[in-house]
Amino acid sequence: MLDDTLIQQLAAELDQSERTRVPLEHFSRRFPQMTIADGYRVGRAWVALQVASGRQVIGHKIGLTSRAMQMASQIDEPDFGTLLDSMRFTAPAGQVLEIPASRFIAPRVEVELAFVLKAPLQGTGVTVEDVLAATEYVTPAIEIIDARIEQFDRHTKVMRKVFDTISDNAANAGIVIGAGDDRYRADPRSTDLPWCGAILRQNGAVEETGLAAGVQGHPAIGIAWLAHKLAPWGESLKPGQIVLAGSFTRPVAAKAGDLFEADYGPLGCLRFKFV
Repeated sequence: MLDDTLIQQLAAELDQSERTRVPLEHFSRRFPQMTIADGYRVGRAWVALQVASGRQVIGHKIGLTSRAMQMASQIDEPDFGTLLDSMRFTAPAGQVLEIPASRFIAPRVEVELAFVLKAPLQGTGVTVEDVLAATEYVTPAIEIIDARIEQFDRHTKVMRKVFDTISDNAANAGIVIGAGDDRYRADPRSTDLPWCGAILRQNGAVEETGLAAGVQGHPAIGIAWLAHKLAPWGESLKPGQIVLAGSFTRPVAAKAGDLFEADYGPLGCLRFKFV
């Protein structure tokens, strides 16, 4: 276990990387004794720095929800991070949202569903039914992931480990959601959420397609899991918060000039461009 002074040091390094857009070397290489718990401690310390600077927590994200990603990361469960107001981008209906590419180091785009809560979810006994009852609506969402800790080690070219990803706020850097009108809102009980799907186009070419069933069979499963995982930290999911349920497509690399269209069929279409 890393001591508190080192945890704060690593959080400060992440804070500087987020501001300067200069990626860091792998924490796991520098500190081989690092544990998953240490990763979450670093991530929380970084979020505390963000909040101290005036940013607000607007929700949470769940990552590594697919079995393939868990095997690649050598873990047997997802990970999670925190959403801040500075990460939120709102796509106007029928228009193209412009996102500054300079905000990111190596952005990648993932297709997800987001749960917007109307009631709290707390404790280790939360079920999928509890999640559905506590959800005001489900909406299409794009997660922009990034690499404040470099994805591949600059010396060995080895991919970062889960300790690095978790420290880096589960790689979260942005979220794109619709403007909030009814066309982007699905009732959590009357909608067959596992069968919600999307087509992701990049510069007109179909890059990815997927169904929300790819997220552990049902996207609400991860929300219940997250409530369980937050409980030991004395935390909970709160009304009004946005919870990203996990990607059901592979991440697609983005750069300045790239135009994306995430078509969710009856749930609407998110259009955005990195500029």
